[in-house]
Amino acid sequence: MTTEKGIPSNSRVLMLFGQLEKLNRESMLVDPEIARQITAKVLHLIQTQEKTRKEIMSKGSSGMEVILATLEHLSSKYGGCVTRPVLYSLVQSCERNTQDLQTILNILYILNELLTVGGGRRIGVFVSKGGTGILLQLVIRASKESPPSEEFMLQLHSVLAKVGPKDRKFGVKARLNGALNVTVNLLKQNLQNHKLLLPCLLVLQVYSSNTVNAVSLGKNGVVELMFKIIGPYSKKNTSLLKVSLDTLGALLKSKTNAQRAVVHVPVLLYIYQDWHRNDTRHRHILIRKGILGCLKNITNIKLGRKAFIDADGMRILYNTSNECLPVRTLDPLINTSSLIMRKCFPKNRLPLSTIKSVFHHQLLCVPAGGPVAQLYNQPLGVDDVVDESDNYEDAEAENDTENEMEEKDRHAGNDDVETDINKLRPKETHSRPFEELKIYERFFMELSEDFQVFNFDNPKRGVTATPAAPKSHRPIIVPTTQALPPKNPTAAPLQGECPHPAPVPALDLDTINITKDQDGCGDHTHSRSHPGAGLEQELVQGLERVALDGAGPQAGGGGVNKHNRQPPILAGGVAARLGGEGEEMSAEDWAEEEESGEGAVLHVPDTALLLPLHDPDLYVEMVKSTRSVPQFSEVAYPDYLGHVAPTSREHILERVYGVQSPLPPFRTKIFQDIERLIHPNDILDKVVYDLDIQSCTVVDGGGSLKFNSQFESGNLRKAVQVRKFEYDLVLNSDINSNHYHQWFYFEVSGMRVGSPYRFNIINCEKSNSQFNYGMQVLMYSVQEAISGRPRWVRTGTDICYYKNHFSRSSIAAGGQKGKSYYTMTFSMTFNHKDDVCYFAYHYPYTYTTLKMHLQKLEALRTPQTYLRKDVLCETLGGNSCPLLTITAMPESTSNDQICQFRNRPLVFLSSRVHPGETNASWVMKGTLEFLMGSSPLAHSLREAYIFKIVPMLNPDGVVNGNHRCSLSGEDLNRQWQNPSPELHPTIYHTKSLLQYLAAIQRAPLVFCDYHGHSRKKNVFMYGCSLKETVWETNISATSCELHEDLGYRTLPKILSQMAPAFSMASCSFVVERSKEATARVVVWREIGVKRSYTMESTLCGCDQGKYKQPEYVLVGG
Repeated sequence: MTTEKGIPSNSRVLMLFGQLEKLNRESMLVDPEIARQITAKVLHLIQTQEKTRKEIMSKGSSGMEVILATLEHLSSKYGGCVTRPVLYSLVQSCERNTQDLQTILNILYILNELLTVGGGRRIGVFVSKGGTGILLQLVIRASKESPPSEEFMLQLHSVLAKVGPKDRKFGVKARLNGALNVTVNLLKQNLQNHKLLLPCLLVLQVYSSNTVNAVSLGKNGVVELMFKIIGPYSKKNTSLLKVSLDTLGALLKSKTNAQRAVVHVPVLLYIYQDWHRNDTRHRHILIRKGILGCLKNITNIKLGRKAFIDADGMRILYNTSNECLPVRTLDPLINTSSLIMRKCFPKNRLPLSTIKSVFHHQLLCVPAGGPVAQLYNQPLGVDDVVDESDNYEDAEAENDTENEMEEKDRHAGNDDVETDINKLRPKETHSRPFEELKIYERFFMELSEDFQVFNFDNPKRGVTATPAAPKSHRPIIVPTTQALPPKNPTAAPLQGECPHPAPVPALDLDTINITKDQDGCGDHTHSRSHPGAGLEQELVQGLERVALDGAGPQAGGGGVNKHNRQPPILAGGVAARLGGEGEEMSAEDWAEEEESGEGAVLHVPDTALLLPLHDPDLYVEMVKSTRSVPQFSEVAYPDYLGHVAPTSREHILERVYGVQSPLPPFRTKIFQDIERLIHPNDILDKVVYDLDIQSCTVVDGGGSLKFNSQFESGNLRKAVQVRKFEYDLVLNSDINSNHYHQWFYFEVSGMRVGSPYRFNIINCEKSNSQFNYGMQVLMYSVQEAISGRPRWVRTGTDICYYKNHFSRSSIAAGGQKGKSYYTMTFSMTFNHKDDVCYFAYHYPYTYTTLKMHLQKLEALRTPQTYLRKDVLCETLGGNSCPLLTITAMPESTSNDQICQFRNRPLVFLSSRVHPGETNASWVMKGTLEFLMGSSPLAHSLREAYIFKIVPMLNPDGVVNGNHRCSLSGEDLNRQWQNPSPELHPTIYHTKSLLQYLAAIQRAPLVFCDYHGHSRKKNVFMYGCSLKETVWETNISATSCELHEDLGYRTLPKILSQMAPAFSMASCSFVVERSKEATARVVVWREIGVKRSYTMESTLCGCDQGKYKQPEYVLVGG
């Protein structure tokens, strides 16, 4: 009789197992010889013939499935698997009768066969039945024999080596049973017995996975024992050496054991070199990787890193890695070597005198506690110290894929979920009396306006004038191209000295006509005198900036017409700081130039049709009232002229193998950094730009690039020329802070065409960046702009982001020691001679740009549009914070129309609380243009809602080039719970507006704060939900407590259906503890706005829909 599978139901092995089961039911095995015979027969049947074994285990064979199905059938018949319980029982029986060694050996042979063939499932069942404990007991009993049977210990440790990795408590069980010392003693006594040594090492490796066991084994001399086993290159016993290295690597994960192995670092380096030289066919990559793994674990401690440096480890691994580069299969060795070298690179301070911002704004009211108070109370000279931790955490985040990075963020967010249900419920009482809030009634005239004084026939109704901001009388320098080269070169300054600018007389700008050429070709010129082609070319290549004064054109100056633009004139003349390699002209030279009557023409493309909200003349007028801490007197060319969006989608940069390979990243750039330590004589280390030197920021321009960031929103503190075409760049901290380095915006000139430059921003702080996933820097070329292509373009190659050797002070890292900065590096080849290029983290959007856009926005207003501009408050820096009201005008002054107008629901929008998130301003710009537009949808929205908009919550941070903070040195989006009118005026007054609306029962229907996200793709929202937050925690709550209107999901759902870049899957409605003081959470909880959101816009494209990679979403283009 046979089953469907063809296996006999009266199988002989089944009968033998039945006999064993019968014997096991007896109190003792009466005749051990019977047990030996039965187990021998079972072993013979399981082993079968070699041919049969190959058929069962061959690919595609169903033999294993038949065996497992038969075992399952027997399990159902007998209430459990016959084979395994019998074997366990028999082991127990033999344990009681240890005199019969052969019977136990037979059972161990059977277990070895079954567990080898059965894999993880059989081992799992074996462990669940208590098999591990029985085997460990056998180890203890066998150790009492003198001497223990070699074959018995061999088989027993072979089974343990299979079982241990599948038993999570294996190490604890072994320690409690006392099996650790048995295995160690067996190892010591059999160092030359390679057959027994191998399974013992495998078991030790599993023991060592438990930290307590690893320390205990280290005390017992196992680390030193391992160094007696491993050795130089040999063709013999390579499997044993591989296991020995893996075991040693497991032991060295313990800090205590790593300290014991420090003295062996030179030995490991010598062994690695020997294997590298002799393993020419690369057959033993795993052994070489094992040696590197041991070095990696030892160098996790400070003593290990010092021993590595002292043993010339950097040079050894650098040379061997370079020799491995041509062979792609050796990537694991190169990756591990680069990780070790990066880890051991000596920690240095940033090349700064202080990590505090180079600019300072004295606060009249210093916070009682927190980072700002610490900064003010900090003694001089202790703000940046190399406080390297003894432990070193591998830069795992750099090796993560983008999905893994998001997964880590999600898990970290789960730990941050608010668990106090009382903090998740709305506040029932208002914190401020209504009498205090009544002063904000003036910002809501539309709620009481009767329009009796308005003339409904006037097309400009609905607009209230905004008081003009006070103008600054300081010089404003508008860029054109580079400065005129000198006729008479002046003597070069001595080395180490700063060249002092010579006084420059006023330049009569009537001799220069700036022509706006519609087609951008620049063929039409106008000049009072014959300029000559040579001088024209000289001006285009040399003239850098023309200074302006708020007084307007001088008498007799050319006005502004269709073809000519004459900017206002400044008594200061041309800016003293020149570009390229040119020097300054003397006063006599300028006088001769004026007397000769020679002029020149600078062709400026007319972008008015492309940029309806941009006007260079208006921008210059607006910038005069913009106040900055450094008192900027220059305007960046991109901000002055504006930029047009790219004509096509921008592709995400593909990863280049060896530059951004996932494990580990960026080895090519890393090796170049390591060369600085190995070949220090090749390093120039020349400072070429330094804001800390107030008298002369441009230290030396000869043979080097020139840098500048002294304009609105600019951020670059220092530039150091490392090699001929490589520069280290240091970003400035936020004012009144010692960290927050991410936003950059700076100018470069004096470049050579066709030479590949490398730029390294060396003090980034985040552990990962979208620069590792295809994001590129933005560049604006002045030469391209004056040729009719004024646009920011994504550029740069070999872009990568990785941990560097600059130590981050614990003072700036929240008390955490051992933290490092990160480098964002990119390479760039310039296409134009005598060009001036600007680089930025994202499309810049300055505070002056906002003022200009708001001024131009009125031109978009239709007679049916109600637009009012108010000044909400003044910032710490003296800049005004604008507040806009947009809705539809009532059709008449009838009671019904006025009533409908006043009772429209309010939608409150805000943006740019974080200065470095410039895309938030571009999204806000698009919002304003749409709401002021003439489309039927915009008209419907205006008729249905009143929009209250604060387009820039942090003007001071934007103006001064901050990334995160305001002039108070604090993140304004963490101040909403208790904002200070002295330190956080924009937040205080914006919250007061919302409190006033809540007090008069007109809380907004929707509140949305616009942000940019640097580490995630797509556009998405964060909202607030009591129910969804509770679901993420272990809070016990009744269904009535969790009753909630699901309307908070409506707006994100609508956006996901309408906007291809919006991702509903990326949205979250969970409230975190760390976000309890943000606008979103406070407005939800204190103001009672159920639809309170943070809307995040990516800096680097989408991974869904029509904008899916490899293309950027043009958020802010």
